[in-house]
Amino acid sequence: MLCRRKCCRVIQQGEVTVEELKDKIAKGAILIDVRSRQEYAEGHLQGAINMPEYELQKRAFKELPKKNQLIVMYCQYGGRSREACKKMKQMGYTNIYNLYGGLDNI
Repeated sequence: MLCRRKCCRVIQQGEVTVEELKDKIAKGAILIDVRSRQEYAEGHLQGAINMPEYELQKRAFKELPKKNQLIVMYCQYGGRSREACKKMKQMGYTNIYNLYGGLDNI
């Protein structure tokens, strides 16, 4: 008999829970949805800006000029936005968070 366990990833530094997300929004966080335009059109968090991961380097400096601005990034499951956070940090952004588990965790 094959036994399958559900594997769960532990929340890491730089990630926020849904409860923490609400607090970040109250503090003025900018929400960035890194999914494709089609995914965004199918549903997104209110007030979120759609900036697909593959467009970050082209758009971030222009649309997010303050590198210390509070930003929370998300995608469907949390993987793409986790990678997007890494890219943003490499670009010099300092106050970046990833929504743990993405939209599927809401």
